[in-house]
Amino acid sequence: MGGDEAAEGASENGRGSTEELLVQEGDIAGDYLERLLDILDYDGDIDLDVEASRAVVSIDGGEDLEKLVGPRGTVLEALQELTRLAVQQETGTRSRLMLDIAGWRSDRREELRDLGRATAQKVLSSGERVRLQPMTPFERKVVHDAVAAVKGVHSESEGEDPRRRVVVFPQ
Repeated sequence: MGGDEAAEGASENGRGSTEELLVQEGDIAGDYLERLLDILDYDGDIDLDVEASRAVVSIDGGEDLEKLVGPRGTVLEALQELTRLAVQQETGTRSRLMLDIAGWRSDRREELRDLGRATAQKVLSSGERVRLQPMTPFERKVVHDAVAAVKGVHSESEGEDPRRRVVVFPQ
């Protein structure tokens, strides 16, 4: 069944296979990113996966890939948005695809988990709220999840993007 047939089949039965649609998103994104790497003459291996009801595309293995991450992941965020738009153009639906390059996002996720846990402990011991630096939606989600795992504290986001930040409160 081709991409168009899969999309038609999904709409005919109301839901279709979510996993099939996410795999299709990953394939479209992989093709788009492969063309980009070719244009840039960068080496990289593209891996496609499905995690937590979203397509995940990872590019690893090339020497120049750090340039595609940029400072604090800014270039990575822009490439993720462009890739989502390329998928949307082909499928007609908004994608929640996650892009990782050179393991930056997975490494950052661990740093943010540590930050969330440490901040939660600081709030528990001091009884005072702590406002963190502005973060991307991805970063805020990881911190919120880490804080939620600690009893006696909770977190909320405040402000407007790009200055939106996590605030951790005692309960």
